[in-house]
Amino acid sequence: MITNALSTSTDVTVPVKVFTSTTTGAPIGGAVTGQRNAITTMALCNTGTPDITDESVNTIVTTIHIVPSGDSPTAANTVVSRLTVPAGETVFFSDEKLVLDAGDEVWVSTSVANELAVTISTLPV
Repeated sequence: MITNALSTSTDVTVPVKVFTSTTTGAPIGGAVTGQRNAITTMALCNTGTPDITDESVNTIVTTIHIVPSGDSPTAANTVVSRLTVPAGETVFFSDEKLVLDAGDEVWVSTSVANELAVTISTLPV
C-alpha cells in the first residue's frame, strides 16, 4: 500500500499525523484483528521552488515521529530530528524497515505548511 500526504504543519515542534497503520477489518470473536505493517520506504519531497543562486530559499526543516497507538508525538518517539530538505529535493528512507502495529502512526512536523509531500510505502506482515 502506498499512502501520500502533504504536511500541513507550520512549526517544527507541532507535528501532524500523516499515516496510521490499519487493522485487517476482519472480526474475530467480536473484535477487529490488528494488522502489522512494515514501512518499506518513506519519501519526503520538498515541493518548494529551488533558487539556483541561494540554496536556503524555500528550504524546509522537518522532524518525524513514530508514535505507538494511543500515544502522542514526544521527544522519546522522534526518529528524525530537524532534518533540512532543500527546495526541489527528495529524501528517501529505505534501508531500515519499521514494523508498526495496528493503530501506530507516523507524525511529521515542518517549518513550512503544504510544501513537504510525504509518501509512505507499506507491506502487511
